[in-house]
Amino acid sequence: MLTSTVCAAVSAAGLGIAALTAYRKRFLTATRIAAFSLIPIGLVMTGVIDWVTDLVFKPTVWAGFGILAISVVLFLLARTVERRRGGVGSRKERKAAKGSRPDAVAPAASAPSLSAGRGAAQPAAKPRERGKEAAPKDDFSDIEAILKKHGI
Repeated sequence: MLTSTVCAAVSAAGLGIAALTAYRKRFLTATRIAAFSLIPIGLVMTGVIDWVTDLVFKPTVWAGFGILAISVVLFLLARTVERRRGGVGSRKERKAAKGSRPDAVAPAASAPSLSAGRGAAQPAAKPRERGKEAAPKDDFSDIEAILKKHGI
């Protein structure tokens, strides 16, 4: 009863504001305000407000939402644990599944890379000579090492 009175008052106030806006020759804005102000009284007349107040103010409804939340948390927890273990339920099932499934790739295999790798020969660093003549030679030796590394 109180909610329907509040909604009627909100709708009446909104229609009053819409009338003032229309008086100021802003008809499009007044139409929007009138549309929004009719929503609360429409919800009261359809019974939605009574359903919402019953939903909000009953403790058994909130207890039901709490139980549903606990259920969702338990599902998510079980899924997380299952992913960490490898996807199969019990330990025996995991061992049986692991023993029957051949590995597609050798355990020591790795992804191919574009670099030379660990065992490839690296260009040896040349000792730097001191003096005025050694400076340009050092710059070109670094460039040569890069080009040799890439096979150019």
